[in-house]
Amino acid sequence: MTVRSAGILLYRRPDGQALEVWIAHMGGPFWARKDARAWSIPKGEYDDGEDPLAAAHREFAEEIGTPAPPADYFPLGIFRQPSGKVITVFSAEADFAPAEIVSNTFPLEWPRGSGTVRNYPEVDDARWVEESVARIKLVKGQMPILDALMERLAGPDE
Repeated sequence: MTVRSAGILLYRRPDGQALEVWIAHMGGPFWARKDARAWSIPKGEYDDGEDPLAAAHREFAEEIGTPAPPADYFPLGIFRQPSGKVITVFSAEADFAPAEIVSNTFPLEWPRGSGTVRNYPEVDDARWVEESVARIKLVKGQMPILDALMERLAGPDE
């Protein structure tokens, strides 16, 4: 059975500067001291019959702690990850500045085999970064998502 996720990739062009995208640093002890290839678009799993855009909005709010901004969202594409997970991604141009990042949490035994279970945030940071920086920070499997955004923005519609 294929695991399906839906996510949102926001972008902005501040005062004619380089394009920026909104990405989130994955939480938990595995990612704690990592920066390169440790960031993701806000996303999460959804069930059969659920609208992917509605799921993307729900997951964004759960991971960031603030609803995604009102904007004209468009489907960016469906992307298969190295794990086999399939992510349906929506994108929009929006300026977004939450006061703080307050992610939902997940339980994890850490260190493994210790018997100690703690709750960790799914996301421990999120911010705007230039597209060139996102190419270093995003997990490798999400690079095609960024490529699709750049291709879309270079097209005749934008």
